[in-house]
Formats: sequence, structure tokens, C-alpha cells
Amino acid sequence: MTEVLVCWKCGAALDGLPLPLGRREECPACGSDLHVCRMCRFYDTGVSRACREPVAEEVKDKFRSNFCGYFQARPGAYTPVNDAPSRAARAQLDALFGGDAGERTAGSASDADTAREALEKLFGKKP
Repeated sequence: MTEVLVCWKCGAALDGLPLPLGRREECPACGSDLHVCRMCRFYDTGVSRACREPVAEEVKDKFRSNFCGYFQARPGAYTPVNDAPSRAARAQLDALFGGDAGERTAGSASDADTAREALEKLFGKKP
């Protein structure tokens, strides 16, 4: 069984797109470029220039569309972000400062409304 080709950025299935991927192909779900080093089977951060293809020219931006003629789409290009450390840090901050400062109760002002009120007070306009 062959692996399904998915977007390197969001993980959306790309089965509706014709292969080989063209240079201007974009993910239908997130709009990211697909003809990028990060999506190529030669992409490897453990080697020089992050490319295992020895004769390919170096591409500086590995996340934007490029003209590399050695590009071959890689099915396992998507790796989900591990957000466990950030969630743990957020929990520690919430415990230290008494809860999530971003939580709002129903009917409370949004950040934009609060900022607008502060500006209007600063410039003398009544809210």
C-alpha cells in the first residue's frame, strides 16, 4: 500500500492534485507552497545544505516554492507540532498569576474593545 501525499505544513491530504507537483502548486487547505524543500524526499536537516541530493543547487528558503529540478514529493513530510512544552509553560504561568489572562466571560469586552476604550480615554473622547 502506498502512503498518501499530505501537505508539509497542515497535514491535509493532497490526493486530488496531479503528480508530479508543479512549481506553483499550493495546498488546497492552507494555501502553502508545495514545491518546497520541506516536502521533498531529499530534504534532510542532518546533512549539509539540508539536502541529500549531491548535485542540486542550494536553496536558501526551504519553505517557499523553488525551481529545483530534483524535487520529488515525499509522503511523510508532515510532522505535527509537539505543543506539550508550551502547554506546560502556560499551565505554570496560569498557576503563578491566577488563571488564564486571555479568558473572557460572556459579555465582557474583547481586547480590541478594551484597547479602543483606553485610546479614547487618552485622547479625551467619551467611550
